[in-house]
Amino acid sequence: MNNENQTFYGLGLAPKTLGVLEKLRFTTPTPIQHKAIPVAVEGKDLVGIAQTGTGKTLAFGIPMIQRLATEQGKGLILVPTRELALQVEESLRLFCQAYNVRPAVLIGGASMGQQIQALRRQARIIIATPGRLIDHLGQGNVYLGDARIVVLDEADRMLDMGFAPQIEQVLKTVPREKQTMLFSATMPVEIVRVASKYMKLPIRIEVAPPGTAAEKVSQEVFIVRKEAKLSLLCKLLEQYRGTVLVFCRTKRGAFRVARDLQARHINAADIHSDRSLAQRREALEGFKRGKYRVLVATDIAARGIDVKGIELVVNFDLPDDSENYVHRIGRTARAGSEGKAISLATPDQEKEFRSIERMMKLSIPVGRHPEIMTEGFERGSSAPQGRHFPQRGRNEQRRSQGRPSYPGRQQSQHRRPEQPERPRAPLAEKKVSSPPPPSPKQKYGFGIDDIIAAMKKDGK
Repeated sequence: MNNENQTFYGLGLAPKTLGVLEKLRFTTPTPIQHKAIPVAVEGKDLVGIAQTGTGKTLAFGIPMIQRLATEQGKGLILVPTRELALQVEESLRLFCQAYNVRPAVLIGGASMGQQIQALRRQARIIIATPGRLIDHLGQGNVYLGDARIVVLDEADRMLDMGFAPQIEQVLKTVPREKQTMLFSATMPVEIVRVASKYMKLPIRIEVAPPGTAAEKVSQEVFIVRKEAKLSLLCKLLEQYRGTVLVFCRTKRGAFRVARDLQARHINAADIHSDRSLAQRREALEGFKRGKYRVLVATDIAARGIDVKGIELVVNFDLPDDSENYVHRIGRTARAGSEGKAISLATPDQEKEFRSIERMMKLSIPVGRHPEIMTEGFERGSSAPQGRHFPQRGRNEQRRSQGRPSYPGRQQSQHRRPEQPERPRAPLAEKKVSSPPPPSPKQKYGFGIDDIIAAMKKDGK
């Protein structure tokens, strides 16, 4: 749907809310905002499906704040990661100030004492990760019996991270009569179960099919050996001069890539679960301010980074779960801007790559680089959907890239110069053995047998 001529007017928003939107220079709602805000303002349950980077935070945050300004009770927003919790609080801060509705962020790695103080200041919006919220519930620091609005943000990610038992535990502490909003980029079976168990006739709002990437992100994959990945990444950083987000599969891998880039005088920082909350916030803030040009992250940051103007997302490692691919590349091309996503796959990862293509329902172009040796998949073609390139030898691959072939035995023009013939050692003379001496019979005409026979004859 083309929403260029749509505005926030007519969505049921109060003048004070419209004033904050005007101050932020938000004039045109995104598709999920245009469809979800009127439903949420009316207090109805809803399930919103949209890609990351499409403005879901304001789609549920603005109606929540506006309702709490006129009603008693609290609002609860559950998110999967610390970074996303901080991001939600930052996005809603001006709206909370306009309505004098205090928020409290409850996340692991931060001071429990400061969070308790925030709760005691009559916080009416609780933004929390499931684990830390349960800690506060167990200590009696927070009461959710008066929760009027509950939001599960990035619900599919929370379920992927194993938070289903914690979510069940939290939802048992809130009243049955409440408004529940569930937002996600995909729609797995677990979300359907949660919706049917805890929601009343929810309205489903889907602005893009599950697994759909942002509209203006262009995608490409390079097939390279593992040892060539870092060299190719450095070449890509020379080609794309803007901010770059690099995703690795493991914490150790993210640490190593960041240090290797720093050794090449590239301003890079890493963000993963082994880093403290202060270190992760410093890395993210430095990335936003331009202190770091490259941020290397694991999937923990796939949904907690909302940085405007990320030019390039690089999947240094393919994700463990194909659906995480959508969330990774959703960090670029946000809010209608353009972006680029490049993946580095090894020749033995055809299965993982094809799984991503099936989930995305598209063919991702295979790239070639003039300075880095790129290859094809070991078990099949390197070009999907009709473009079949059989597995080729190294010389055929090099010729297809306009590069000279490796010299072979028959075609080489640079043979090894002939070596001078080495002098050979003289052959040892054969020793000729002398004939054995003649036997007595050969020498005298008779032998010992003849003598014995004659003696026997004489004896007779």
